[in-house]
Amino acid sequence: MIFSKNQLVIVALLFTFMFNSFGQQSSIKKEIRPNIIIMMTDDQGYGDIGSHGNPYLKTPHIESIGEQGIEMTNFMSYPNCSASRAALLTGRYPYRTGVTAVTQVDHFMNASEVTIAEILSDNGYRTGIFGKWHVGDNHPMRPTDQGFQEALVHKGGGIGQAAGPVGNTYFDPVLEHNNVSTKYNGYCDDIFTDAALDFIDKNDDRPFFTYLATNLPHFPLQVPDKKAEPFRKMGLHEDNALTYGMIDNIDTNVGRVLDKLKELGIEENTIVIFLSDNGPRQRRTKNDVYPGRWVANLRGTKTSVYDAGIRVPFYVKWPGKLSIDKKTNIMGTMIDILPTVLDAVKIEIPKEVKIDGKSLLPLWSNNDTSLLVNREFIVQMHYGPTPFKYMHFAVRGQKYKLVSPHDFPHGILYQPTDEELENTLSNLELYDIENDPSERIDLASKHPKIVEELLEKYENWFDEVTEERDAKGIQRIYLGTKAQPIVNLSRFDWGGARVISKNELGYWRVKTEAGLYKITLNLPEIKEDGVAHIKYGDIHVAIQIKKGQKNVIFKEVKIPSGFGNFQAFVKVKRLAMGPLFVNVERLNR
Repeated sequence: MIFSKNQLVIVALLFTFMFNSFGQQSSIKKEIRPNIIIMMTDDQGYGDIGSHGNPYLKTPHIESIGEQGIEMTNFMSYPNCSASRAALLTGRYPYRTGVTAVTQVDHFMNASEVTIAEILSDNGYRTGIFGKWHVGDNHPMRPTDQGFQEALVHKGGGIGQAAGPVGNTYFDPVLEHNNVSTKYNGYCDDIFTDAALDFIDKNDDRPFFTYLATNLPHFPLQVPDKKAEPFRKMGLHEDNALTYGMIDNIDTNVGRVLDKLKELGIEENTIVIFLSDNGPRQRRTKNDVYPGRWVANLRGTKTSVYDAGIRVPFYVKWPGKLSIDKKTNIMGTMIDILPTVLDAVKIEIPKEVKIDGKSLLPLWSNNDTSLLVNREFIVQMHYGPTPFKYMHFAVRGQKYKLVSPHDFPHGILYQPTDEELENTLSNLELYDIENDPSERIDLASKHPKIVEELLEKYENWFDEVTEERDAKGIQRIYLGTKAQPIVNLSRFDWGGARVISKNELGYWRVKTEAGLYKITLNLPEIKEDGVAHIKYGDIHVAIQIKKGQKNVIFKEVKIPSGFGNFQAFVKVKRLAMGPLFVNVERLNR
């Protein structure tokens, strides 16, 4: 076949177009988004790092992340576990998400929140969490409901807490693997790390997001003796020896994760972040102190809005993309993690999601501080589902910090009187945090204008975030769904007036599917004969129980669809008390 000149030109153009298109498709296929690993510890303070002046502790593997990347020496978190985790997962102030504190309904993150795991999963990432979740144990709040495809976690805020099971410890614990309770052999931190390494090791050509959120060094202080013994030999108080042994165990497992990346040849294409959720539990009140605990000369403790409570270790590396062995004192915050990670992997934040944080990538990549130097990060810490304005907050900027102090934030349970509020506002503290990181010199009387400016920012923030939370209401636990046909209700998740006294009675805020249910109550010690009750809306069923009885079963209870407060309680005298656990199983699915 003979082609004309024009035909030859057309054929040549077609070949050129096809070649370029093929080349573009090939380059698209070869473009692999980076893997992401976030390692978060639990109650590890800024002083719990060897290079931060700790005279006893060495943390070489943790510090190596900063040596191969960047250390942010001025990174701010929230003063308690659940709030920090909600902030990391959503990039939003925790009050917006429903999270105010760490137990009962205070830690429930609203299911409508869009998490970093959901966004990454929707964009082709494998997503896994290993360790501590602590923003809701039941549907629709579980990790698997919120974007994690693989989940190995413990219940509640810590192993051994009221979320159960009873008698669970850091050794050979019962954990939740993809929502199934399973007993494991070994030490919890090692178990979580093993599972994370297995997850990383699975190569199916998709990038991965691994959230390794150890429960160490949170109470109870349990660690293999071989880890604590070197610190005992230094003459340290037993609490410190155990705590430092737990941190040494963390450091060892961080090293294992870093070695795995090298072994698989994926180190250069993996973003690694290490941080803690809040400061150390060095004290909660004036009468609760670790003797000799090193806190890097920072003031306060976990649950405090002074810097020892909210300033945490932070390291990041991304070989070839970020600087090496760089330290920056520009303030970063927990709400910055989501926008930063999405910026790094070139995924847009969904337009309907309001993000409070800012991307740190410009700072990490080319030292661009334009979006970071003139902002404030606001924290507030109390106990109970209702935050009270002005009570125990801080407005933290790069230079100045406004503090509303409180020695026992767990005691902020009721609406303060006007006299209490007037006293609080007249005793606000102001610190030049750049020149006085220990927060010793109160400048409030010297700079009243700065106090008023920061106070107004706090007031505007409080009004905005609490209004959003109030509009959504407290997240309910769903009963009778296909996603979770058997629901375990614990004292850790109930609400009501008496939960803030002795935690002996409460109720569960639920949404129910219509059906026939089997309801089993696991009882506390029953010292006399009595009656077990369940109540929900118009339903009230009672069964006689005997002294010493451990369980009672309501075999077939017809429950309608709806919303309400599910109550289960026992009366042996006039004052009711609640069960330890309630299993609610829908029979006709």
